[in-house]
Amino acid sequence: MSEHAPDPATGAFVAHRNLLFTVAYEMLGSAADAEDVLQETWLRWVRVDLDQVGDQRAYLVRITTRQALNRLRTMTRRKEAYVGQWLPEPLLTAPDVAEDVELAESVSMAMMLVLETLSPTERAVFVLREVFDVGYEEIAAAVDKTPAAVRQIAHRARKHVDARRPREVVSASETRLALESFRRALDGGDLQGLLDVLAPEVVLMGDGGGIKQAAVRPILGADKVARFMVGGLRKNETPLTVALTVVNGSPALVVHLDGELDGVMAVRVQDGRITGLYYVRNPEKLTRIESQTPLTLR
Repeated sequence: MSEHAPDPATGAFVAHRNLLFTVAYEMLGSAADAEDVLQETWLRWVRVDLDQVGDQRAYLVRITTRQALNRLRTMTRRKEAYVGQWLPEPLLTAPDVAEDVELAESVSMAMMLVLETLSPTERAVFVLREVFDVGYEEIAAAVDKTPAAVRQIAHRARKHVDARRPREVVSASETRLALESFRRALDGGDLQGLLDVLAPEVVLMGDGGGIKQAAVRPILGADKVARFMVGGLRKNETPLTVALTVVNGSPALVVHLDGELDGVMAVRVQDGRITGLYYVRNPEKLTRIESQTPLTLR
């Protein structure tokens, strides 16, 4: 055995870290808070007697879920005082995630917004059961409920989400095609080009967090959204570049103004046209993306 091999606690935590981060992120919609939850999970994990742990993965998920639930309840109060619209923190994901349609849908901006409509416990149960296929008894231990109660919560949460989630899962290639058309129209300030790629019922949501200018309320309808975007471009006097990347498991756009990161735009596509635009400009939600190498698509 190598003298540099990690101790058992560290080895188990590192082995499951990606899973734990994704659980926390899908429960919270914030990568920064998910990282804090992982730190709290680690501090508790190193105090555990591993000889008494039968399933290390389940135990780690349980700690993470409990810490995420605590954090989610405090975040609810923060969101109530939030300036303007609140959108999940965009998360750069590898291009291969976009090809896994089920995983991509679970972290998509549209799905994350649907999860926002669940109660904290419903969200935890839904994420653990529907996304990670965790057993009811394991979930019950994580949320301090009986397995029977968890089954009822899971059924209620699934019904709630199914009524609000996108009707069909769209492939990465279809989303990419729509984004390319949108980007070309945006680059040229082409109003008709934008109208052609936007669905009549499209919704634009912007998140500036009170730090950057953004629409305070959703903008509804292709004509209003297109004119809002073209009008914004005409007012802007600094060089703008728009590049394709992969965010929350789906092709998205990263926008730079005069060489500085301005925001990330995720989209929802249906029948080849864009039905949802989600533009995050709040700098506090872009620090993670700014620190990472952009994953651009050709």
